[in-house]
Amino acid sequence: MEKRKYNALRELLLRGSKDQIQEAIDSIHPADILEVIHEDPDNTKLILEKLPDDTIADIIEEEDDEDDQYDLLKQVLKDRQRGVLDEMSDDEIADIAGELDEKEKNELLAQLDIDDKQNVEQLLNYDPETAGGLMTTDFISIHAKNTVLDTLNYLHTAVDEDTPKYYLYVVDKQGVLKGVVDLRAIVASPFDTPILDITNENVITINYKEDQEVVANTFKKYSFIMMPVVDDEMRMLGVIEIDDIMDVIEDETTEDMNLMAGVSSEERVDSTVGESFKSRIPWLIVNLLTAVMAAAVVANFEGTISKVVSLSAIMSIVTGMGGNAGTQSLTVLVRGLSLKEIDKDNALRIFFKELLVGVLSGVVIGILVALGSVFYAGGNPWFGVVAFFAMLLNMICANIAGFIVPVILEKCHVDPALASGVFVTTVTDCMGFFFFLGLATLFLSHLM
Repeated sequence: MEKRKYNALRELLLRGSKDQIQEAIDSIHPADILEVIHEDPDNTKLILEKLPDDTIADIIEEEDDEDDQYDLLKQVLKDRQRGVLDEMSDDEIADIAGELDEKEKNELLAQLDIDDKQNVEQLLNYDPETAGGLMTTDFISIHAKNTVLDTLNYLHTAVDEDTPKYYLYVVDKQGVLKGVVDLRAIVASPFDTPILDITNENVITINYKEDQEVVANTFKKYSFIMMPVVDDEMRMLGVIEIDDIMDVIEDETTEDMNLMAGVSSEERVDSTVGESFKSRIPWLIVNLLTAVMAAAVVANFEGTISKVVSLSAIMSIVTGMGGNAGTQSLTVLVRGLSLKEIDKDNALRIFFKELLVGVLSGVVIGILVALGSVFYAGGNPWFGVVAFFAMLLNMICANIAGFIVPVILEKCHVDPALASGVFVTTVTDCMGFFFFLGLATLFLSHLM
Protein backbone atom coordinates (compact mmCIF):
# COMPACT_ATOMS: atom_id res chain seq x y z
CA MET A 1 0.00 0.00 0.00
CA GLU A 2 1.39 3.41 -0.96
CA LYS A 3 2.37 5.73 1.89
CA ARG A 4 -0.31 8.38 1.27
CA LYS A 5 -3.10 5.79 1.23
CA TYR A 6 -1.65 4.06 4.28
CA ASN A 7 -1.51 7.29 6.30
CA ALA A 8 -5.08 8.21 5.36
CA LEU A 9 -6.36 4.75 6.35
CA ARG A 10 -4.43 4.80 9.63
CA GLU A 11 -5.85 8.21 10.45
CA LEU A 12 -9.39 6.99 9.74
CA LEU A 13 -9.01 3.82 11.83
CA LEU A 14 -7.43 5.56 14.83
CA ARG A 15 -9.29 8.86 14.92
CA GLY A 16 -12.43 8.30 12.89
CA SER A 17 -15.75 7.50 14.51
CA LYS A 18 -17.55 4.19 14.07
CA ASP A 19 -20.03 5.86 11.73
CA GLN A 20 -17.25 7.33 9.57
CA ILE A 21 -15.52 3.97 9.34
CA GLN A 22 -18.79 2.20 8.56
CA GLU A 23 -19.43 4.57 5.64
CA ALA A 24 -16.00 3.87 4.14
CA ILE A 25 -15.63 0.19 5.05
CA ASP A 26 -16.95 -1.22 1.76
CA SER A 27 -14.12 0.48 -0.15
CA ILE A 28 -11.37 -0.76 2.20
CA HIS A 29 -9.76 -4.14 1.68
CA PRO A 30 -9.28 -6.18 4.89
CA ALA A 31 -5.63 -6.80 3.93
CA ASP A 32 -4.97 -3.04 4.10
CA ILE A 33 -6.48 -2.83 7.59
CA LEU A 34 -4.32 -5.81 8.61
CA GLU A 35 -1.25 -3.96 7.35
CA VAL A 36 -2.09 -1.01 9.61
CA ILE A 37 -2.53 -3.41 12.56
CA HIS A 38 0.84 -5.03 11.84
CA GLU A 39 2.55 -1.64 11.72
CA ASP A 40 0.79 -0.36 14.85
CA PRO A 41 0.11 -3.39 17.10
CA ASP A 42 -0.37 -1.26 20.23
CA ASN A 43 -3.61 0.13 18.78
CA THR A 44 -5.04 -3.21 17.62
CA LYS A 45 -7.85 -3.27 20.20
CA LEU A 46 -8.82 0.31 19.46
CA ILE A 47 -9.04 -0.40 15.74
CA LEU A 48 -11.02 -3.64 16.13
CA GLU A 49 -13.54 -2.02 18.50
CA LYS A 50 -14.61 0.32 15.68
CA LEU A 51 -15.05 -2.37 13.03
CA PRO A 52 -18.13 -4.53 12.33
CA ASP A 53 -17.96 -8.27 13.01
CA ASP A 54 -17.85 -9.33 9.35
CA THR A 55 -14.89 -7.02 8.65
CA ILE A 56 -13.00 -8.37 11.67
CA ALA A 57 -13.67 -11.90 10.42
CA ASP A 58 -12.25 -10.98 7.01
CA ILE A 59 -9.17 -9.42 8.63
CA ILE A 60 -8.52 -12.55 10.70
CA GLU A 61 -8.85 -14.74 7.61
CA GLU A 62 -6.29 -12.52 5.82
CA GLU A 63 -3.70 -13.37 8.50
CA ASP A 64 -1.38 -16.13 7.27
CA ASP A 65 -0.48 -17.94 10.48
CA GLU A 66 -3.15 -19.68 12.59
CA ASP A 67 -1.50 -18.63 15.86
CA ASP A 68 -1.59 -15.01 14.72
CA GLN A 69 -5.24 -15.44 13.72
CA TYR A 70 -6.09 -16.65 17.23
CA ASP A 71 -4.11 -13.82 18.82
CA LEU A 72 -6.06 -11.35 16.70
CA LEU A 73 -9.37 -12.96 17.71
CA LYS A 74 -8.44 -12.66 21.40
CA GLN A 75 -7.95 -8.91 20.90
CA VAL A 76 -11.69 -8.69 20.21
CA LEU A 77 -13.94 -8.05 23.18
CA LYS A 78 -15.20 -11.31 24.70
CA ASP A 79 -18.86 -10.52 24.06
CA ARG A 80 -18.16 -9.90 20.37
CA GLN A 81 -16.07 -12.99 19.65
CA ARG A 82 -19.11 -15.18 19.03
CA GLY A 83 -20.37 -12.74 16.40
CA VAL A 84 -16.97 -12.63 14.68
CA LEU A 85 -16.72 -16.43 14.62
CA ASP A 86 -20.21 -16.62 13.17
CA GLU A 87 -18.96 -14.57 10.20
CA MET A 88 -15.91 -16.80 9.61
CA SER A 89 -15.89 -19.88 7.42
CA ASP A 90 -15.85 -23.24 9.18
CA ASP A 91 -12.58 -24.32 7.53
CA GLU A 92 -10.76 -21.21 8.80
CA ILE A 93 -12.04 -21.83 12.33
CA ALA A 94 -10.97 -25.48 12.07
CA ASP A 95 -7.46 -24.40 10.98
CA ILE A 96 -7.20 -22.16 14.04
CA ALA A 97 -8.62 -24.79 16.42
CA GLY A 98 -6.19 -27.38 15.08
CA GLU A 99 -3.23 -25.32 16.34
CA LEU A 100 -4.59 -24.76 19.86
CA ASP A 101 -4.16 -26.82 23.02
CA GLU A 102 -7.17 -28.76 24.27
CA LYS A 103 -8.38 -26.08 26.69
CA GLU A 104 -8.19 -23.25 24.17
CA LYS A 105 -9.81 -25.39 21.48
CA ASN A 106 -12.76 -26.25 23.73
CA GLU A 107 -13.20 -22.57 24.64
CA LEU A 108 -13.22 -21.66 20.96
CA LEU A 109 -15.70 -24.39 19.99
CA ALA A 110 -18.00 -23.43 22.88
CA GLN A 111 -18.62 -20.06 21.20
CA LEU A 112 -19.96 -21.64 18.00
CA ASP A 113 -23.57 -22.47 17.26
CA ILE A 114 -24.51 -26.16 17.01
CA ASP A 115 -24.23 -26.48 13.21
CA ASP A 116 -20.92 -24.64 12.96
CA LYS A 117 -19.49 -26.63 15.87
CA GLN A 118 -20.42 -29.92 14.22
CA ASN A 119 -18.87 -28.82 10.92
CA VAL A 120 -15.66 -27.67 12.60
CA GLU A 121 -15.37 -30.87 14.63
CA GLN A 122 -15.87 -32.88 11.45
CA LEU A 123 -13.12 -30.92 9.67
CA LEU A 124 -10.76 -31.44 12.63
CA ASN A 125 -10.99 -35.20 12.06
CA TYR A 126 -9.18 -34.87 8.74
CA ASP A 127 -5.42 -34.72 8.32
CA PRO A 128 -4.65 -31.00 7.85
CA GLU A 129 -2.32 -31.77 4.93
CA THR A 130 -4.97 -33.63 2.94
CA ALA A 131 -7.90 -32.52 0.82
CA GLY A 132 -10.20 -33.08 3.81
CA GLY A 133 -8.14 -30.69 5.88
CA LEU A 134 -8.18 -28.04 3.14
CA MET A 135 -11.85 -28.13 2.20
CA THR A 136 -14.70 -25.99 3.40
CA THR A 137 -18.18 -27.38 3.98
CA ASP A 138 -19.73 -24.12 2.73
CA PHE A 139 -20.95 -24.98 -0.77
CA ILE A 140 -24.16 -25.01 -2.76
CA SER A 141 -25.70 -28.41 -3.49
CA ILE A 142 -28.83 -28.85 -5.59
CA HIS A 143 -31.10 -31.90 -5.46
CA ALA A 144 -30.98 -33.90 -8.67
CA LYS A 145 -34.80 -33.83 -9.06
CA ASN A 146 -35.03 -30.03 -8.96
CA THR A 147 -35.96 -27.84 -11.90
CA VAL A 148 -34.31 -24.55 -12.82
CA LEU A 149 -37.12 -22.66 -11.06
CA ASP A 150 -36.67 -24.71 -7.89
CA THR A 151 -32.97 -23.94 -7.99
CA LEU A 152 -33.46 -20.19 -8.48
CA ASN A 153 -35.92 -20.04 -5.59
CA TYR A 154 -33.45 -21.89 -3.39
CA LEU A 155 -30.62 -19.53 -4.33
CA HIS A 156 -32.79 -16.52 -3.46
CA THR A 157 -33.71 -17.75 0.00
CA ALA A 158 -31.20 -20.24 1.37
CA VAL A 159 -27.72 -19.22 0.24
CA ASP A 160 -25.43 -17.31 2.58
CA GLU A 161 -23.58 -14.36 1.07
CA ASP A 162 -20.20 -15.90 1.90
CA THR A 163 -20.97 -19.25 0.26
CA PRO A 164 -18.93 -19.79 -2.95
CA LYS A 165 -21.22 -19.45 -5.98
CA TYR A 166 -18.93 -20.34 -8.87
CA TYR A 167 -20.50 -23.76 -9.33
CA LEU A 168 -23.58 -25.56 -8.07
CA TYR A 169 -23.16 -29.23 -7.29
CA VAL A 170 -25.98 -31.65 -8.06
CA VAL A 171 -26.44 -34.51 -5.58
CA ASP A 172 -28.99 -37.26 -5.01
CA LYS A 173 -30.82 -38.11 -1.77
CA GLN A 174 -27.77 -39.93 -0.41
CA GLY A 175 -25.52 -36.95 -1.12
CA VAL A 176 -23.75 -38.72 -4.00
CA LEU A 177 -22.34 -36.22 -6.48
CA LYS A 178 -24.07 -36.41 -9.86
CA GLY A 179 -22.45 -33.47 -11.60
CA VAL A 180 -21.91 -29.73 -11.68
CA VAL A 181 -23.87 -26.88 -13.21
CA ASP A 182 -22.80 -23.25 -13.56
CA LEU A 183 -24.98 -20.21 -13.00
CA ARG A 184 -24.87 -19.19 -16.66
CA ALA A 185 -26.57 -22.41 -17.71
CA ILE A 186 -29.27 -21.93 -15.08
CA VAL A 187 -30.00 -18.34 -16.10
CA ALA A 188 -30.14 -19.27 -19.80
CA SER A 189 -32.55 -22.20 -19.34
CA PRO A 190 -36.38 -22.22 -19.14
CA PHE A 191 -37.83 -22.48 -15.62
CA ASP A 192 -39.27 -25.95 -16.17
CA THR A 193 -35.95 -27.46 -17.31
CA PRO A 194 -34.90 -30.42 -15.11
CA ILE A 195 -31.59 -29.55 -13.48
CA LEU A 196 -30.08 -32.85 -14.64
CA ASP A 197 -30.61 -31.77 -18.28
CA ILE A 198 -28.08 -28.95 -17.90
CA THR A 199 -25.76 -30.78 -15.50
CA ASN A 200 -22.22 -31.66 -16.56
CA GLU A 201 -21.78 -35.19 -15.29
CA ASN A 202 -18.09 -35.29 -16.26
CA VAL A 203 -17.02 -33.58 -13.05
CA ILE A 204 -13.46 -33.98 -11.75
CA THR A 205 -13.33 -34.70 -8.03
CA ILE A 206 -10.75 -34.99 -5.28
CA ASN A 207 -10.81 -37.74 -2.69
CA TYR A 208 -10.68 -36.42 0.87
CA LYS A 209 -7.55 -38.51 1.59
CA GLU A 210 -5.44 -36.98 -1.22
CA ASP A 211 -2.25 -35.24 -0.12
CA GLN A 212 -2.33 -31.46 -0.43
CA GLU A 213 0.54 -31.49 -2.96
CA VAL A 214 -1.46 -33.81 -5.22
CA VAL A 215 -4.45 -31.49 -4.84
CA ALA A 216 -2.33 -28.50 -5.85
CA ASN A 217 -1.08 -30.33 -8.95
CA THR A 218 -4.67 -31.22 -9.89
CA PHE A 219 -5.72 -27.58 -9.67
CA LYS A 220 -2.74 -26.60 -11.79
CA LYS A 221 -3.52 -29.25 -14.40
CA TYR A 222 -7.17 -28.28 -14.89
CA SER A 223 -6.97 -24.54 -14.05
CA PHE A 224 -10.06 -24.72 -11.83
CA ILE A 225 -10.99 -22.11 -9.22
CA MET A 226 -12.90 -24.63 -7.11
CA MET A 227 -13.12 -28.43 -6.94
CA PRO A 228 -15.45 -30.81 -5.07
CA VAL A 229 -14.14 -33.16 -2.37
CA VAL A 230 -15.78 -36.59 -2.08
CA ASP A 231 -15.47 -39.74 0.00
CA ASP A 232 -14.85 -43.25 -1.32
CA GLU A 233 -18.55 -43.62 -2.22
CA MET A 234 -18.54 -40.31 -4.18
CA ARG A 235 -20.60 -38.56 -1.50
CA MET A 236 -20.00 -34.81 -1.55
CA LEU A 237 -18.10 -33.62 1.54
CA GLY A 238 -17.00 -30.11 0.67
CA VAL A 239 -15.09 -27.94 -1.78
CA ILE A 240 -11.56 -26.57 -2.07
CA GLU A 241 -11.09 -23.05 -3.44
CA ILE A 242 -8.12 -21.69 -5.37
CA ASP A 243 -7.04 -19.31 -2.58
CA ASP A 244 -6.45 -22.29 -0.28
CA ILE A 245 -4.35 -23.93 -3.00
CA MET A 246 -2.24 -20.81 -3.41
CA ASP A 247 -1.38 -21.09 0.28
CA VAL A 248 -0.51 -24.78 -0.20
CA ILE A 249 1.78 -24.00 -3.14
CA GLU A 250 3.56 -21.33 -1.10
CA ASP A 251 3.91 -23.68 1.87
CA GLU A 252 5.18 -26.59 -0.29
CA THR A 253 7.72 -24.35 -2.04
CA THR A 254 8.96 -22.99 1.29
CA GLU A 255 9.15 -26.51 2.69
CA ASP A 256 11.22 -27.76 -0.26
CA MET A 257 13.60 -24.79 0.00
CA ASN A 258 14.04 -25.30 3.73
CA LEU A 259 14.54 -29.06 3.48
CA MET A 260 17.14 -28.72 0.72
CA ALA A 261 19.09 -26.41 3.02
CA GLY A 262 18.79 -28.80 5.96
CA VAL A 263 16.23 -26.66 7.80
CA SER A 264 12.88 -27.68 9.26
CA SER A 265 9.92 -26.98 7.00
CA GLU A 266 8.32 -25.05 9.89
CA GLU A 267 11.16 -22.57 10.44
CA ARG A 268 10.54 -18.93 9.49
CA VAL A 269 12.49 -15.71 9.88
CA ASP A 270 10.58 -14.89 13.08
CA SER A 271 11.22 -18.29 14.71
CA THR A 272 12.81 -18.19 18.17
CA VAL A 273 16.49 -18.97 18.73
CA GLY A 274 15.55 -22.32 20.28
CA GLU A 275 13.28 -23.28 17.39
CA SER A 276 15.91 -22.39 14.80
CA PHE A 277 18.62 -24.23 16.71
CA LYS A 278 16.53 -27.42 16.98
CA SER A 279 15.66 -27.13 13.31
CA ARG A 280 19.22 -26.81 12.02
CA ILE A 281 21.53 -28.74 14.33
CA PRO A 282 20.51 -32.30 13.29
CA TRP A 283 21.44 -31.74 9.65
CA LEU A 284 24.61 -29.88 10.59
CA ILE A 285 25.67 -33.01 12.51
CA VAL A 286 24.86 -35.15 9.47
CA ASN A 287 26.90 -32.78 7.30
CA LEU A 288 29.75 -33.09 9.80
CA LEU A 289 29.75 -36.86 9.32
CA THR A 290 29.89 -36.49 5.53
CA ALA A 291 32.74 -34.00 5.92
CA VAL A 292 34.62 -36.63 7.91
CA MET A 293 34.17 -39.03 4.98
CA ALA A 294 35.67 -36.45 2.61
CA ALA A 295 38.54 -35.86 5.05
CA ALA A 296 39.20 -39.61 5.08
CA VAL A 297 39.65 -39.54 1.29
CA VAL A 298 42.15 -36.69 1.63
CA ALA A 299 44.01 -38.56 4.39
CA ASN A 300 44.76 -41.41 1.97
CA PHE A 301 46.77 -39.00 -0.16
CA GLU A 302 48.78 -37.34 2.59
CA GLY A 303 51.99 -38.43 0.93
CA THR A 304 51.11 -36.74 -2.35
CA ILE A 305 50.05 -33.49 -0.66
CA SER A 306 53.19 -33.38 1.47
CA LYS A 307 55.35 -33.57 -1.66
CA VAL A 308 53.38 -31.00 -3.66
CA VAL A 309 51.82 -28.61 -1.13
CA SER A 310 50.34 -26.36 -3.82
CA LEU A 311 47.81 -29.12 -4.61
CA SER A 312 45.88 -28.21 -1.43
CA ALA A 313 44.95 -24.81 -2.86
CA ILE A 314 43.54 -26.19 -6.10
CA MET A 315 41.64 -29.24 -4.82
CA SER A 316 39.15 -27.09 -2.89
CA ILE A 317 38.20 -25.42 -6.19
CA VAL A 318 37.47 -28.80 -7.75
CA THR A 319 35.19 -29.93 -4.92
CA GLY A 320 33.52 -26.54 -4.54
CA MET A 321 32.60 -26.27 -8.24
CA GLY A 322 31.39 -29.85 -8.21
CA GLY A 323 29.11 -29.03 -5.29
CA ASN A 324 27.72 -26.01 -7.15
CA ALA A 325 27.03 -28.08 -10.27
CA GLY A 326 25.38 -30.80 -8.22
CA THR A 327 23.15 -28.27 -6.46
CA GLN A 328 22.04 -26.84 -9.82
CA SER A 329 21.07 -30.26 -11.14
CA LEU A 330 19.49 -31.25 -7.84
CA THR A 331 17.32 -28.12 -7.67
CA VAL A 332 15.93 -28.68 -11.17
CA LEU A 333 15.25 -32.38 -10.51
CA VAL A 334 13.59 -31.91 -7.10
CA ARG A 335 11.31 -29.23 -8.55
CA GLY A 336 10.52 -31.45 -11.53
CA LEU A 337 9.63 -34.37 -9.26
CA SER A 338 7.47 -32.10 -7.12
CA LEU A 339 5.52 -30.91 -10.18
CA LYS A 340 5.27 -34.47 -11.59
CA GLU A 341 7.21 -33.38 -14.70
CA ILE A 342 9.43 -36.49 -14.61
CA ASP A 343 8.07 -39.93 -15.46
CA LYS A 344 9.29 -43.21 -16.91
CA ASP A 345 8.81 -41.88 -20.45
CA ASN A 346 11.18 -38.94 -20.17
CA ALA A 347 13.47 -39.96 -17.27
CA LEU A 348 16.20 -41.42 -19.50
CA ARG A 349 16.20 -38.37 -21.78
CA ILE A 350 16.52 -36.07 -18.78
CA PHE A 351 19.36 -38.20 -17.41
CA PHE A 352 21.38 -37.92 -20.62
CA LYS A 353 20.64 -34.22 -20.78
CA GLU A 354 22.08 -33.78 -17.27
CA LEU A 355 25.05 -35.95 -18.24
CA LEU A 356 25.75 -33.80 -21.31
CA VAL A 357 25.38 -30.60 -19.30
CA GLY A 358 27.93 -32.01 -16.86
CA VAL A 359 30.37 -32.75 -19.68
CA LEU A 360 30.01 -29.32 -21.27
CA SER A 361 30.23 -27.52 -17.93
CA GLY A 362 33.21 -29.63 -16.95
CA VAL A 363 35.05 -28.78 -20.18
CA VAL A 364 34.48 -25.03 -19.85
CA ILE A 365 35.19 -24.76 -16.12
CA GLY A 366 38.01 -27.31 -16.44
CA ILE A 367 39.80 -25.18 -19.03
CA LEU A 368 39.52 -22.06 -16.86
CA VAL A 369 40.75 -23.89 -13.75
CA ALA A 370 43.57 -25.53 -15.77
CA LEU A 371 44.83 -22.16 -17.00
CA GLY A 372 44.73 -20.76 -13.48
CA SER A 373 46.52 -23.85 -12.11
CA VAL A 374 49.32 -23.56 -14.64
CA PHE A 375 49.81 -19.92 -13.71
CA TYR A 376 49.67 -20.73 -9.98
CA ALA A 377 52.21 -23.56 -10.37
CA GLY A 378 54.73 -21.32 -12.11
CA GLY A 379 54.04 -22.54 -15.64
CA ASN A 380 53.95 -26.31 -15.07
CA PRO A 381 51.40 -27.61 -17.65
CA TRP A 382 50.85 -30.88 -15.74
CA PHE A 383 49.03 -28.98 -13.02
CA GLY A 384 46.62 -27.86 -15.72
CA VAL A 385 46.15 -31.41 -17.00
CA VAL A 386 45.37 -32.76 -13.53
CA ALA A 387 43.03 -29.87 -12.71
CA PHE A 388 41.18 -30.14 -16.06
CA PHE A 389 40.41 -33.86 -15.91
CA ALA A 390 39.59 -33.78 -12.18
CA MET A 391 37.15 -30.93 -12.77
CA LEU A 392 35.61 -32.63 -15.81
CA LEU A 393 35.10 -35.93 -13.98
CA ASN A 394 33.72 -34.29 -10.83
CA MET A 395 31.26 -32.11 -12.79
CA ILE A 396 29.97 -35.22 -14.56
CA CYS A 397 29.60 -37.04 -11.23
CA ALA A 398 27.86 -34.00 -9.74
CA ASN A 399 25.20 -33.89 -12.44
CA ILE A 400 24.69 -37.66 -12.34
CA ALA A 401 24.29 -37.52 -8.54
CA GLY A 402 21.94 -34.53 -8.88
CA PHE A 403 19.68 -36.72 -11.02
CA ILE A 404 20.02 -40.15 -9.44
CA VAL A 405 19.83 -39.23 -5.73
CA PRO A 406 16.41 -37.48 -5.76
CA VAL A 407 14.95 -40.07 -8.14
CA ILE A 408 16.01 -42.94 -5.86
CA LEU A 409 14.67 -41.15 -2.78
CA GLU A 410 11.37 -40.57 -4.58
CA LYS A 411 11.17 -44.30 -5.40
CA CYS A 412 11.80 -45.07 -1.72
CA HIS A 413 8.93 -42.71 -0.74
CA VAL A 414 11.32 -40.26 0.91
CA ASP A 415 10.89 -36.55 0.17
CA PRO A 416 13.75 -35.80 -2.29
CA ALA A 417 14.11 -32.30 -0.84
CA LEU A 418 14.79 -33.71 2.62
CA ALA A 419 18.06 -35.59 2.13
CA SER A 420 19.24 -35.09 -1.45
CA GLY A 421 21.54 -32.18 -0.66
CA VAL A 422 23.54 -34.16 1.89
CA PHE A 423 24.10 -37.12 -0.45
CA VAL A 424 24.99 -34.98 -3.46
CA THR A 425 27.46 -32.92 -1.43
CA THR A 426 29.06 -36.12 -0.14
CA VAL A 427 29.48 -37.43 -3.69
CA THR A 428 31.00 -34.20 -5.04
CA ASP A 429 33.38 -33.78 -2.09
CA CYS A 430 34.59 -37.37 -1.94
CA MET A 431 34.84 -37.86 -5.69
CA GLY A 432 36.36 -34.42 -6.23
CA PHE A 433 39.17 -35.13 -3.78
CA PHE A 434 39.59 -38.66 -5.15
CA PHE A 435 39.83 -37.58 -8.79
CA PHE A 436 42.15 -34.66 -8.16
CA LEU A 437 44.51 -36.30 -5.69
CA GLY A 438 44.38 -39.62 -7.54
CA LEU A 439 45.42 -37.97 -10.80
CA ALA A 440 48.04 -35.93 -8.92
CA THR A 441 49.49 -39.15 -7.51
CA LEU A 442 49.48 -40.69 -10.98
CA PHE A 443 51.42 -37.75 -12.42
CA LEU A 444 53.38 -36.96 -9.27
CA SER A 445 56.77 -37.14 -10.98
CA HIS A 446 55.70 -34.41 -13.44
CA LEU A 447 54.29 -32.14 -10.73
CA MET A 448 57.36 -32.05 -8.50
